Amino acid sequence: MNTVPISETVSIRSLGFDEIWLQDQIWENPSCLGLGELEGVSKERAVSSGGRLDVLLKNPVDDSMYEVEVMLGDTDPSHIVRTIEYWDLIKRKWPQRQHFAVLVAERITKRFFNVIQILSGAVPLIAIQANIIKSVHGSSLHFTKILDVYEEPDDDTNPDDGTYDEAYWAKRSQETLDAAKYLQHVTSEVYVDSTIRFNKDTISIAVASHRQLTFRKRSGANVLVQFCYGTKQEEIQNVLDENGVQYNDKNRHFHCLIGANRIEDLKEMFVRIAELNKNWWNSQ
Repeated sequence: MNTVPISETVSIRSLGFDEIWLQDQIWENPSCLGLGELEGVSKERAVSSGGRLDVLLKNPVDDSMYEVEVMLGDTDPSHIVRTIEYWDLIKRKWPQRQHFAVLVAERITKRFFNVIQILSGAVPLIAIQANIIKSVHGSSLHFTKILDVYEEPDDDTNPDDGTYDEAYWAKRSQETLDAAKYLQHVTSEVYVDSTIRFNKDTISIAVASHRQLTFRKRSGANVLVQFCYGTKQEEIQNVLDENGVQYNDKNRHFHCLIGANRIEDLKEMFVRIAELNKNWWNSQ
């Protein structure tokens, strides 16, 4: 009978390592956080408040940025405040991008977990626990996501009573508008009776009450296309790979950053994705 060795969690400092060491592990291998294939932007970055952000990462697919604050031991109020402060300062520097505040600590205690959970309703805050696991085979550094970003569902309403229509999007991003209108046309035989819905930050192709494809403006002439893959993850992933499209898998959705000039060239890909997507919706 095969036996599995019993392991124990030991403190990072007990092995002679410090916060700088933990920063370096994240910097050298950003994917260790379990937030996707991220890339390093800067380490120990000076911010306008006079402090230094431990690690700044970005997702090359959608240009989203992750402001990472690292600490050893238990979470404490100063690190939570600092994480949110640095997130806000970097967000002001690049306001067109999506930003996430990331707190990495050895122990996220129940008291501060409750505080972080409350704050996550207003701030896209991610809490990750970093531990060294020791067994007979040696020691390994392990990251566990304790709290993920809370995303309020988009109910297609305009709470600020703004008028968001085709004219609004023609001024905001003609590329995003053109991409949505073109893909509604080429997928019309799959998404029968589809409509285009306009919101402040998104354009969606919808059938009845279901959004099938969602479009967001991105820097340059780029468009972020999002869609739920349901049970068709592997099949749709193969289609994206065959067409050389980069994507990020988040919350059971694929997020694809595509140059606006490539949309027409990829029309057959989107029709195939629409077919797979519709098959999944119809099976619900």
